[in-house]
Amino acid sequence: MPPQYAPSLRSRLAPLLLFLQTGFIIIFAFYTEIERNGNADDFSKRYPEFQDVNVIVILGFGFLGTFLVRHGFSGSGFNLLVAAMATQWALILNGVESLYYRGRLRIDLKSLIVAEMCTASALISIGAVLGKTNPVHLILIGLLEVSGFILNKWLLQFLLNTRPLISIMMLHIFGSLFGLMLTGTLYRKGSEQRFEKEKFDTKMGLFSMLGTVVLWMFWPSFNSVLVDDRTPGRKLEAVCSTYLALAVSAVTAAAMSVLSNPKGKLHLIHLQSCILAGGVAVGVSMSAVRHPWEAMIIGFAAAIISSIGFQYLKIHMLLAFQCHDTCAILSSHALPGLLGWIAHLVLQIKDSDDHTVAIRFAVFHICSLLITIALSVTLGILTGTVCLNLYSSSRYSQCAVFFISFISLFEGLLIRLKFWRPPQYKNCFDDQAFWEVCSHLL
Repeated sequence: MPPQYAPSLRSRLAPLLLFLQTGFIIIFAFYTEIERNGNADDFSKRYPEFQDVNVIVILGFGFLGTFLVRHGFSGSGFNLLVAAMATQWALILNGVESLYYRGRLRIDLKSLIVAEMCTASALISIGAVLGKTNPVHLILIGLLEVSGFILNKWLLQFLLNTRPLISIMMLHIFGSLFGLMLTGTLYRKGSEQRFEKEKFDTKMGLFSMLGTVVLWMFWPSFNSVLVDDRTPGRKLEAVCSTYLALAVSAVTAAAMSVLSNPKGKLHLIHLQSCILAGGVAVGVSMSAVRHPWEAMIIGFAAAIISSIGFQYLKIHMLLAFQCHDTCAILSSHALPGLLGWIAHLVLQIKDSDDHTVAIRFAVFHICSLLITIALSVTLGILTGTVCLNLYSSSRYSQCAVFFISFISLFEGLLIRLKFWRPPQYKNCFDDQAFWEVCSHLL
C-alpha cells in the first residue's frame, strides 16, 4: 500500500503566496523608488558586498539545510522561498522611516544588504523547526520573525542609541532564541526519540557540507559589510578578524569532534554545527575587536562552547524543555552569539580609560541583551503581551514600533492553526509530502 501524504496545499499555499506578493507589488508600485543619487564608485564598492551577502543567504543557508536524507528539496527550496518573501517584507519595514519623512521608500544596495541580513535572522529561526512544518508555516514564521527582529533593532537604536552594526548583529541571538521558543511551542509528542525519517546519509551530508563551506568562505563579508569604512582600516580589521576567528574555530571544532566521538572519528554534523561558531561570536563583538589575538581567542572559545552545546545541551533541551532543535541552532548561533556579546563587553571595558564611560556602556550593553532576549522569547512562545515604554520625540518611531508589535503579537496563534494543515508525525522530514518526487531519487 503506497504511503499516505498530506493533502494538497493548493488551497492554502498558493492563495497565501499570491495574496502576499500582490500586496508587495502594490506597495512597491505606489510607495517605493530607486535611490539614484549614488555615484559609480559607491555602486562598484557595494555590489560585491551585496553579492557576498546574497550568496550566504541563498546558497549557504540553502545547502546547509539539506543534511536530512529525505528533506533535501525542502531544505533548499523552502529556504529560497522564505528568503525571497522575507527580504521584500524587510525592505518595506526598514523603509518606514523614509516613507514617513519623504513619502517614499528609498531602495539602494545598502537597504538590500540590510534587508537580507534581517532575513538571515529568520532563516536561523526556521532551522529549529525544519522538517516539522509545511511551507505555509515557514512563510508566516519568516515574515513575522523579520517583523520582530526589526522591532528589536528599532528599540535598541531608539531607546539605547545602539549603533546599527551592533543592533543588526544581534540577529544570531534573536533568531536562535526565537526559533528555540518556537519549536517548543510546536512540540510534538514522541519527539524525544528521533523522528522516523530524521536520518542522515553521505550524499546529503556532502551537499550540506557545501553550504557550510560557502558560509565559511563568505562570512568575513557578512561581518564587515556594515562596518563604517570612513575610519581607515576598520573594514580590513573586520575581515581579518573574522577570517582568523573562523580558522581557529574550524581547527578547534575538528579537535573537539574527535575528542567527543566514542570511536575517535570526525563527525560531519558536529563539524557543521561548530565550524562557524568563531565567525558568529566575532561578528557580535566586531565593534570591540582590535587585535588578531583577540579574534583568535574568541574563535577558540566559541568552538569549544559550541561543541559542548552540540554534544550535551541539544538532548537536554529536548528532554527538559521539549525543544526539538533540528539544525542545532542553540550550539551554532545562540551560544556563540552570547559569547560574542560577553567578549564585546569585556573588550570595551578593557580599552576604556574612563570608568564612568565604561560603566555607562556596560549598563546599556546589558540592557540591549535583556531587550533582545525578552522580545525574542516573548514573540517565540507568545505567553504574554509586549509592554514597551517608548521615550522618543519622533512620532514615526512610536507608530512603527507599535505597528510591528501588533503584527508580531499573533505569530504563535497563526502558526498553530489547523487551517494551515501541519504535516502529520509520520510525514515530517519527507519531501514527498510537498514535492513531486520520482521514487528512484529517494
